[in-house]
Amino acid sequence: MPSDTPQPAIVLVRPQMGENIGAAARAMWNFGLDRMRIVAPRDGWPNPKAVAMSSGAGRLLDEAQLCADLPEALADCTYVFATTARQRGLTKPVYSPEAAMKLAAEKIAAGEKVAVLFGPERAGLENDDIAKANAIISVPVNPLYASLNLGQCVLLNSYEWMRQSADIVHETTDLGRGDWATGIEVEKLVEHYEERLDEAGFFYPPEKEESMKTNLRNLWSRMRMTRADVQMMHGVMRQMVRWKDRSSK
Repeated sequence: MPSDTPQPAIVLVRPQMGENIGAAARAMWNFGLDRMRIVAPRDGWPNPKAVAMSSGAGRLLDEAQLCADLPEALADCTYVFATTARQRGLTKPVYSPEAAMKLAAEKIAAGEKVAVLFGPERAGLENDDIAKANAIISVPVNPLYASLNLGQCVLLNSYEWMRQSADIVHETTDLGRGDWATGIEVEKLVEHYEERLDEAGFFYPPEKEESMKTNLRNLWSRMRMTRADVQMMHGVMRQMVRWKDRSSK
């Protein structure tokens, strides 16, 4: 059974190749979507090529709703988006995938049932299909090559759906087994380097000593370090001092 997670229905209208249906299922499941509706597939249904291409998302194909025509696929829907890369001469609001999925999330949260239409691979949705939609999704692509594979188009919109409906961590740092260095640990490292550099005569001439130390501290602050980094930098300086002492004997 499809999950209980509120989400739009992905409607493949007259898809031609089983491989592309499987790729669409895989793209959907990558981003937590599992409600597929298939309208009049050219090569019949079920399709073993779709299963082979789905790569673990076969459940979506098993549970897909097979529809004879588009009105059947949209019978329970209250708001419908149609994806197209071409101007169709129809007066409808046109959204980017990001804006469309934001609107879809709002409507679904309000209890509506939303569908997103994807056309056949050769020429996309026909005007009669688009006329049944409330709005258009247009992907900003290279105008000299606007053709998107069916699976790619489903993937792009599914990704935007997840961005609007889930808590996305946009940046993170994998610390492995370590922890960030604390202020006191960094301070001790700075002091270690300042002492050794001072002994080596680095801070010269004397009137520039304070500004040189400030610049050095600023460098350390730009290098956010883990405890392991701090320990390694202490070790680097200790080894350099030992080498200098040995070479001077």
